[in-house]
Amino acid sequence: MKIFKSSGNWLLVFLLTVFISNQGFTQSNDTREAVRKYASAMQIINYAYVDSVHNDKLVEEAIVEMLQELDPHSVYIPPEEVKRTNEPLEGNFEGVGIRFQIHDDTILVVSAIPGGPSDKLGIMAGDKIVKIDGENATGDNIDNQYVIDHLRGKKGSKVTVSIFRKSRKGLIDFTITRDEIPINSVDATFMLTDKTGFIKLNRFSRTTMDEVNESLKTLKKEGMKNLILDLRNNSGGYLNVAVDLADEFLDDNKLIVYTEGMRSPKKEFHSTRKGGFEEGKLIVIINEGSASASEIVSGAVQDWDRGLVLGRRSFGKGLVQRPFRLPDSAMIRLTTARYHTPTGRCIQKPYENGVEDYYKDFKKRFEEGELVNADSIDFPDSLKYFTKINDRVVYGGGGIMPDVFIPLDTTHVSDYYTDIRRKGLMNEFILEYLEKNRNKLERNYKNTGEFVAGFEVKDKMMKDFIDFATERDVEYVEEEFKRSEKFMTHVLKGLIANNLFDISAYYQVIHGVDDELQRAIEIIKNGTMFEKLASKGE
Repeated sequence: MKIFKSSGNWLLVFLLTVFISNQGFTQSNDTREAVRKYASAMQIINYAYVDSVHNDKLVEEAIVEMLQELDPHSVYIPPEEVKRTNEPLEGNFEGVGIRFQIHDDTILVVSAIPGGPSDKLGIMAGDKIVKIDGENATGDNIDNQYVIDHLRGKKGSKVTVSIFRKSRKGLIDFTITRDEIPINSVDATFMLTDKTGFIKLNRFSRTTMDEVNESLKTLKKEGMKNLILDLRNNSGGYLNVAVDLADEFLDDNKLIVYTEGMRSPKKEFHSTRKGGFEEGKLIVIINEGSASASEIVSGAVQDWDRGLVLGRRSFGKGLVQRPFRLPDSAMIRLTTARYHTPTGRCIQKPYENGVEDYYKDFKKRFEEGELVNADSIDFPDSLKYFTKINDRVVYGGGGIMPDVFIPLDTTHVSDYYTDIRRKGLMNEFILEYLEKNRNKLERNYKNTGEFVAGFEVKDKMMKDFIDFATERDVEYVEEEFKRSEKFMTHVLKGLIANNLFDISAYYQVIHGVDDELQRAIEIIKNGTMFEKLASKGE
């Protein structure tokens, strides 16, 4: 971690005084005494310690440790990391606009982001960046961070890349003027059946609602009557965006969420008359990686009996953070309130045993069998609540428990598949496959629909992949291969779709082996089953 530069024995007094006065707070006697005590300790260290002292480092580490004592989500962010930390939620960053992978110690362009500076110059999927600003950009030292450090930069700044393209002799030089590059919130939008649409959301950022509204508009044009919203592994984002998304599904003046803390008065957020999908069957899919804003949306849908929540118990983050700037432009992201679902549930899981134990919760759930058996989850009666319309039982105190539990599917997981995935061999194989076959595939498949319907991973391709993996020290075991074959076939096809088109194409391929999604489709198709579950739960 980099540290800010400062000096002086009374550094923390200065920091806290400025911080507190800027926020309009008043210091209690306890606070003044704590500051005085810390400053005295710093004075003594600077006066009497055996070696030289780095005051800046001591203060920064003290702030980090202090915040860890509060809760797992209050954090200190150094000045140089503030912008990068905010990028995923702001919805854009500044750079050249490519999706890339490191392949054989070389930067391989997976795709140029449509409309971005690289796309406008004609940089193509399959191009290899071998020089950046005249310097060699291949070898053992090339990793993701290297690419970010050399290709990201301020809007308007320039970078020259030398590209190897298989169809051309010699290198091609492109001078790229960096620009703002969008970070999309919606990974996938497509019709699962003739009446059921699908949206996969990866974060709640400033651009999310524009993207979701565009997705809803597109799906309605294609005949959508029902919707499956996929929030799996969506760790959250902005509270107001979660409120706006929930508002799309609820009719007027429904409580969506309220926040409250010792120094944060109760604040309620209600739905409005607007709403892009207030009628029609709705299923929200969550899992153990769904947190914060994802839990606000799924909690509101569940509490108002607007639709069904399907999957596995969500992460359990019911704390609200507010950013506070420090004098050197560093930031403290401090927990200021808890949020509660419409029924009054706080779904924050316990954190009394410290940060390390808190983030080992997934391992604990796995070991206790929760991921494969809903009955292993024990909710005390004190955490029992009832939904607002149908009076169904729901629970607080540790994530959103779905109405329909879907166990973690491990039937396709073998040691053979695990070794292949751990070494990244499927990605590597597809990159080599596309290097040889990209032009042919692009001629044969003009869009995602044609590819999904027409392309097959045939026996020869699978044999080539097995040989490829064997050459990279993954021993072929037939029994284990047979166990994973169907899943591997879909993944290989999905990776090709992703490289030829976009991430949405990947999900259109892979949904055929997605247990949660297939169960959701089944429930929506069976109207009687949907109504029964919505009235009583499974």
